Amino acid sequence: MSTRPQAAPAREPFPAAASTSGEWREAVRECARAIGRGHGAGLGFVYATDAWADAFPAIVGALREETGIEHWAGTVGTGICWTGHEHYEHPGLAVMAAPLPGEGWRLLPPLREDLSALAEHADWLGRLENCLGVVHGDPHNPHLPRLIGQLAAVLPNGFLVGGLTSSRGRHVQVAGEPMEGCLSGVLLDGALGVRTALSQGCTPIGQRHVITECERNILIGIDGRPALDVFEEEIGEVLARDLRRAAGYIFAGFPVPGDDTGDYLVRNIVGLDTRHRLLAVGELLEPGQPLLFCRRDANTAWRDLERMTDELAARLDHPPRGALYFSCLGRGRHTFGEGSRELGLIRERLGEVPLVGFFANGEIHRDRLYGWTGVLAVF
Repeated sequence: MSTRPQAAPAREPFPAAASTSGEWREAVRECARAIGRGHGAGLGFVYATDAWADAFPAIVGALREETGIEHWAGTVGTGICWTGHEHYEHPGLAVMAAPLPGEGWRLLPPLREDLSALAEHADWLGRLENCLGVVHGDPHNPHLPRLIGQLAAVLPNGFLVGGLTSSRGRHVQVAGEPMEGCLSGVLLDGALGVRTALSQGCTPIGQRHVITECERNILIGIDGRPALDVFEEEIGEVLARDLRRAAGYIFAGFPVPGDDTGDYLVRNIVGLDTRHRLLAVGELLEPGQPLLFCRRDANTAWRDLERMTDELAARLDHPPRGALYFSCLGRGRHTFGEGSRELGLIRERLGEVPLVGFFANGEIHRDRLYGWTGVLAVF
C-alpha cells in the first residue's frame, strides 16, 4: 500500500546537489544520491550546461526515475551555478528539490504565441491573491518580450523571475516535459513568501535624453540632434576616437516607465553609421521615449550585488530554504573574474543556502526582459 508523499517540514532546507561528471548518467546518479528520496517533493529545478543540451530530455527522465520527483522545471546554459560555484562550458548539472505544498504551484504550460494554454489553470489562479512565475524562454521565439509582459499582467498581482536559455546547440527547456521554442516554467502561489531582487551590471553616464527621431531600432535624433553626436559627447573624447572600442562597454539604457527606483533596461548597441550619424540598438524604439547611456563597470556591479544581497537578506523573515539565481552570461567570470566570485559573494552574504541557476541570454524580472543583470529568488 502506498501513501501520498507529504511535504517536508516547513523550514527544512531544500535538498540540492551538483555534479561535474563527464558522463550525464553518472551526474544524475551523483545528484540523486545526494538529494535522496525522503523529501516528499513533487517539484524540482534542473539546470545543465549546454554540453548536455542534446541529452537534456534523457537527463530529466533519469532524474524523475532516480529521485521520485515527478515534475521538473529548468533549462540549459553555457554556464550553470550552485551555492558558491560557477561552472562554464564543460559538462555540469545542478538540481534542487522543492518540497512545496501541492496546492502551492502549477507547471506553466508552454506559451508560444499567446496565453491560451494558461486556461487550464484558470480555477487555481482564481484562488490566488499573488502569483510568482519562475520562467525560462527560448531566445529564438520573436514573441517572447510580449509574452513576458502579458503573462505578468494576467497573473494575480503577477511577478516573473527567470532567464532565456543560452546554448551553442539546442535551446531546450523542461516544464514537466522537454520542449523548445517557448516560454515555460512553474507558477507559485504568492503565499509561499518567495522574495526576489535584481542587481544591475551597468552604471549610467551623462544625462537623461529623449528620443526625438527613430525608425524601428535605429536612433536618428536624440534631443533634436544627430544621435551619434550625442553618443560621442557622452562617452568622452578617448572612446569617441575609436568607436569600435565602445562596443561591449557602452550600452543604451531605457528607464522603466512608472518606476521611481531608477530602474532601467540595458540593451546592446549593435551598429553605428558615422556618415549619417546613426545608432542601432537591440530594442524597438518610439519617439518621445527616454534614453540614457551606460557603461559596464565591474566595481559598480560588485557594489550593487552587495546591496542586492544585503537588502534581500534584511527582508527575509525566516531562514531561507533555497534559492534560484539567473545571471547574465556577460557577468560571472566576464565581469567579476575567475574563481566563482559572483556566486561566492551571494554565499558570503546569504550563507550556505541551497541554490541553483544558470547564466542566461537575457534575464526576466517582474514583467520585462533585462540584460547585464542578476536576478535572485529566495524561498
